[in-house]
Amino acid sequence: MIVVIGSINMDLVLRVPRMPLPGETLTGGAFRTIPGGKGANQAVACARLSGKVAAGGQQVAMVGCVGDDAFGATLRAALVGDGIIDSHITTLPGVASGIASILVDDNGQNSIVIAGGANDLLSPAHIDAAKGLIEQADIVVLQLETPMATVVHAIKLARSLGKTVVLNPAPAASLPQGVLELVDYLIPNEIEAAMLAGVSPQGADAKALAAALQKLGSDNVIITLGSKGVHAALYGGDYDFAAEVVQAVDTTAAGDTFIGGFVAGLASGMDEAEAIGQGQRAAAWSVTKPGAQTSIPHLHELF
Repeated sequence: MIVVIGSINMDLVLRVPRMPLPGETLTGGAFRTIPGGKGANQAVACARLSGKVAAGGQQVAMVGCVGDDAFGATLRAALVGDGIIDSHITTLPGVASGIASILVDDNGQNSIVIAGGANDLLSPAHIDAAKGLIEQADIVVLQLETPMATVVHAIKLARSLGKTVVLNPAPAASLPQGVLELVDYLIPNEIEAAMLAGVSPQGADAKALAAALQKLGSDNVIITLGSKGVHAALYGGDYDFAAEVVQAVDTTAAGDTFIGGFVAGLASGMDEAEAIGQGQRAAAWSVTKPGAQTSIPHLHELF
């Protein structure tokens, strides 16, 4: 089993010809509401990209919070529709579900502003309540769109139970000292890696960033580089993986899709290089489609 702990958002997506300037009113294009949130996106990607789910084997569970509003009901239904276990998705009364306001320009690049809502109330108590579920897991996946104290508590619990811990340190934020030592696979992008390493992202070298993060405690660092591919500093050595060349329509959730493909690959028995390859194929496929969860492929679509 894979357990994903993290955010569940409704994405409010607006197409724009370009990003607006400060103070500018810009006429946009199509508007859609699409289930998202980094945690939920990664759970969906894990579920869709696992070859065992359809056969009733490997399962994916989500731990998170939604509000008691229409968005919350829709978000839960979307996850259940992908076969994700929702027994520890908590509906909080009188609270709004998380949302992300997303602008996507004609080049497929995005700009995102998040209102955490119910995600901001995911607490260590929710993690403790899900201990039985986490005990069943092989891999536990986390991000940083929920309170840091909760993320750290969950990492410590998962590690104490002997689980493989995967952390996507996004949005970029500083981590408490010692946390990286508890993470088996750290998967940042370049900006997040630079922030964690305490250097400027301008001109930063991926190999140097990965080495710096390994010195801080994480055995395996996988830095996603967008169209430049992936740099992986693994326990067994350093490797570069070229990206597939595609025409990007929307890069929303590309990183989440990579993580889901990688984790699903590991859980199904792939070695790290094979799992990275699966994540890259999935991410390349996703950027050719609009939206977050609407762009995440199923395993059979990659072949």
